[in-house]
Amino acid sequence: MRYKRFFIIRTNDNMVFNIMFYTIYFNIFFFYSIIFYIFENILNACTMDKPMNRIKEVLEEKGIKQTWLAEKLGKSFCIVNSYVCNRRQPSLDILFEIARILQVDPKELIKSTK
Repeated sequence: MRYKRFFIIRTNDNMVFNIMFYTIYFNIFFFYSIIFYIFENILNACTMDKPMNRIKEVLEEKGIKQTWLAEKLGKSFCIVNSYVCNRRQPSLDILFEIARILQVDPKELIKSTK
């Protein structure tokens, strides 16, 4: 375990206790931050292996740009890009709207788990 050195000016014992308390608090916060980061990466790795929609493939097949789709949907490019990259999944209403715009069956936009 790594310990940090602190320069403590001893004016009273209460000040030393406060510095120790904040040091412990920081270490606990740092520990939980690392744990959260690890679990976030594990969850991202699990979901990135299993894309849930085929919007990207359909756009590539039809030669359509994400910016065009964003304009037709009335959404920002960032939102459409998150749908395309499977970072975020569109609601059913939006999925049907995308299917209508791309002139495909909505089933074609959903990847089969079989």
